[in-house]
Amino acid sequence: MPDTALPPIAPLDRLWLTEAVRLREEHGGPLEDAEANRRASAAGGELGARIEARALLLAERDGQRAALLHWRQGARLALLMLALLALVSGASLAVAALGDGLRPVNVFWALGSLLGLNLITLLGWALASAFGNGGGALGRLWLWLSEKLARDAQAAHLLPALLILLRRQRLSRWGLGLLVHGLWTLLLATAAVTLLMLFATRRYGFVWETTILGGDTFVALTQALGALPALLGLSVPDATAIRASGAQALVDESARQAWAGWLLGVLLVYGLLPRLLLALLCLWRWKTGTRRLALDLSLPGYQVLRERLQPTSERLGVADAAPASLPEHRAGALIGDGQGALLVAIELDDRRPWPPALPAGVADAGILDSREQRNRLLDQLSRFAPARLAIACDPRRSPDRGTLALIGELSRCAAATRIWLLAPLPGEALDGARLGDWHQALDALGLKHGDAPLGWLETGHD
Repeated sequence: MPDTALPPIAPLDRLWLTEAVRLREEHGGPLEDAEANRRASAAGGELGARIEARALLLAERDGQRAALLHWRQGARLALLMLALLALVSGASLAVAALGDGLRPVNVFWALGSLLGLNLITLLGWALASAFGNGGGALGRLWLWLSEKLARDAQAAHLLPALLILLRRQRLSRWGLGLLVHGLWTLLLATAAVTLLMLFATRRYGFVWETTILGGDTFVALTQALGALPALLGLSVPDATAIRASGAQALVDESARQAWAGWLLGVLLVYGLLPRLLLALLCLWRWKTGTRRLALDLSLPGYQVLRERLQPTSERLGVADAAPASLPEHRAGALIGDGQGALLVAIELDDRRPWPPALPAGVADAGILDSREQRNRLLDQLSRFAPARLAIACDPRRSPDRGTLALIGELSRCAAATRIWLLAPLPGEALDGARLGDWHQALDALGLKHGDAPLGWLETGHD
């Protein structure tokens, strides 16, 4: 388990992992958390801060933090795929609306092609937001792709935890809304750029056609739709050009340019601009909402941690039943600098004289034989971490899980750690197979081991 001084992590990710750990314990039972509780308590702070520290330690130990990084990578990849789809769709939309240039462009069919689906999905987003979900089909597709691309067994509780966390401030609608409006903004911007390129490289004629409506209706509708674009300086065809376009495509260049400017302006004002403003609104609501996010400490999963992390009294004995599977033992190193050098021994034979003669500046922490001694030393190391720690072990004993777990925990309280495998007492010999077990176990922990490291304790080098 790493030190509590973890690499920087965003506040939202801290809350996210805390919720994920709560859900994991809620579904699978309590985790083995003695060390995490001790270190979170030693870090101090309010109950919420201690719960977060505990959750981050457990998430780092069990791989949930790495799973969150994988989930984020999958989410970015899914977003990139949707962005590419938006680019292709925007360009295709513009090409389909104008055609190949060999036939006149029906301006209202082209306008319906460019804005019809956008208006339908915009209405769908408004209705979904009114009922508490602003993501729609596109948002659900992104979440589904993100989960599929993560491909991490530890990510099972991440998406539910995120949705539960965001629901408290009703942030899911704004987060997914930002995604949806951002993709539509990209799609419509691509369509607008493609229109400009097509207008610049092809010659289009514009017409309108009707069977039951009169020409005045099209004149009024065209001028009404062009009123806002005209305020931005975009051209709008006059009444004469509009009526003339009802009979055939005009050959007058100024009329062509007016219709092209009108079509582009309507796309920008009634398509791109609303999506951009909604994306900015969602971004603002997301930013302000995430700053107000906090843990709901009234949940039962957090209430049971109050006594463990802010105990009114110390309790002895077994606190929880044994977990179904034991965590893998891992060594580590203190993030940051410690001070001084320390020698400690684990369960030595009474016949062995201890401690040896120590160089100046090297302190002796004694022999750890009981749980109380171990906890007392770990509490001291949490406050005053050494720069160098040597742990003396008797290789005649088997490297059992408890000893290896203690060695790993001690190593995480020092900047550098070495294991001293003591020589046998006079008249005794070491079992080669058992010594090999020690070497294999310590190599798996990633700790250096060998003869007396007293010179290293004194100077910091060999």
